[in-house]
Amino acid sequence: MPSIDRQDHVFVLDLGDGENRFHPDWITAVGAALDEVEKSDGPRALVTTATGKFYSNGLDLDWLFAHADQHRDYVVSVHELFARLLSLPVVTVAALQGHTFAAGAMFSLAHDFRVMRADRGYWCLPEADINIPFTPGMAALIQSRLAPQTAHEAMVTARRYGGTDAAAAGIVDRATDADAVRSTAIEIAQAQVNKAGDTLGTIKSRMYGPTLTTLRDTTDPLG
Repeated sequence: MPSIDRQDHVFVLDLGDGENRFHPDWITAVGAALDEVEKSDGPRALVTTATGKFYSNGLDLDWLFAHADQHRDYVVSVHELFARLLSLPVVTVAALQGHTFAAGAMFSLAHDFRVMRADRGYWCLPEADINIPFTPGMAALIQSRLAPQTAHEAMVTARRYGGTDAAAAGIVDRATDADAVRSTAIEIAQAQVNKAGDTLGTIKSRMYGPTLTTLRDTTDPLG
């Protein structure tokens, strides 16, 4: 399960050591960690990362298929997590030490910056291959954070991007050695800790206003 620690002014949220799929309990735990970051005072920033082969493998499809009657509420909770992270009033950096797929890739896009391992691991939106369409909120998030040509390729072809290719496409900001992913992310975050506060939250909320509105539209979240 997710756990949070602090290094000087940087909160480091470890998403877990498994596939880190979006089980309802996992979503709740991440939300509680974001509560801690948001309620803290003074300079601060957030790095998210994980331990092991995966950063996140996306939605918990096993749980979802077993609880089909909760599909709508589940998607609403996922959308709200994306929206909250996208508008969080601190600078956020995703340290992608392993595979980052589907909703996990979308979660990474909700961060301000991304650092990815260069030699192994893929960033991928596989929805076209697994026959699961993007919800309106998911599509809005992806298209607000990637250049149009990159968003089109990633969404339509389900391409798997290695770290170097992801950096070249603008999906991540840096690709680095495996042992430097977390430290590089912390370095980026530490340089921005004084930005934390209401002004930053307002800037993000206005910058991504239409995307946040779509993510938080609970009338028809599935489209």
